[in-house]
Amino acid sequence: MSSKHVHATHSDIAKRLRRAEGHLRSVVEMIEAGRPCLDIAQQLHAVEKAVSQAKKTLIMDHLQNCLDEAGEPLAPEQKRALKQFQDITKYI
Repeated sequence: MSSKHVHATHSDIAKRLRRAEGHLRSVVEMIEAGRPCLDIAQQLHAVEKAVSQAKKTLIMDHLQNCLDEAGEPLAPEQKRALKQFQDITKYI
């Protein structure tokens, strides 16, 4: 049985994903209605960006909250390495 993991950012992530869900429904409706490809592509881009940002936020939240608490306290050089890893993941 897994434990429940809830962090402060989870409500924001859920909101972002609900917005993406709405955009995706809109894309399906636009395709079915025969809307111009440019309009559809713009909506798909909005879906993609929302999901991507939700994923990045979730990963950063995990790095900041879960890895810091795992196991033994980190030595200063390990903390620096973890901080550098957190910083570089912003560019994924």
